[in-house]
Amino acid sequence: MTCPLIANLDTVRVTRVDSCGRPVCGEDNGFVFDCLASVAMNPNVEDGNDISYPAANGRNCGYKKGCPTFNGYDIEINFFSVSPEFIELTTGNPVVYDHAGRPIGYDDCSLKCDSGFALELWAEVLGDDVCSTDEGGDGAWLYYLIPWVTNGMLGDLELGSEAVTLQLTGASRAGGGWGVGPWDVMAQDAAGTPGQLLTPLGPKCHRRTIITTVAPPEPVCEYVPVTGGLCLAS
Repeated sequence: MTCPLIANLDTVRVTRVDSCGRPVCGEDNGFVFDCLASVAMNPNVEDGNDISYPAANGRNCGYKKGCPTFNGYDIEINFFSVSPEFIELTTGNPVVYDHAGRPIGYDDCSLKCDSGFALELWAEVLGDDVCSTDEGGDGAWLYYLIPWVTNGMLGDLELGSEAVTLQLTGASRAGGGWGVGPWDVMAQDAAGTPGQLLTPLGPKCHRRTIITTVAPPEPVCEYVPVTGGLCLAS
């Protein structure tokens, strides 16, 4: 594929991870939705210490630019749908249920910095060759994976005459036990057979970006089970 163009953000999936960044298997550990305004991934970088050797005569005898330190990404999700399941997965705040056991709200409690989630994003790719005749798939998407996000927290909430947008912030961490993940996100062969990532992220990596011909999951706006990948062996 040559010079693909990125269209709008399509779908977002969050998956619960434990305190070591490993996917948590089970019925209530995933969530897929598309009712959001934007997702920002802002690099958190500390400037390095520059080294300079100024001579007494005013001449600079030598200079070395300091190497910045990359701490990860500060995540900002702006969304419209007040889903108790999404908020519970990303912040750790408990869900409130009705008499029939349906989620109807959530409690705002103390911050749970030991909770975490993986964040996956799909954005449609535009181009003349996204529907290649010799490969499977019905198009192409730019796929982002941040496998370990912590410190999820809801931002300010203002109710008034305009549309309400909620904001969630968090921070990425490197390492963790996501591995190749529990989901089918990329082609495994020339026929386009969906499967997991072929290789895990490195221990110092925070994000992976690939072009995939495997379509994003359908938004359902409720918990989805995490059952693939390592969950099959557990």
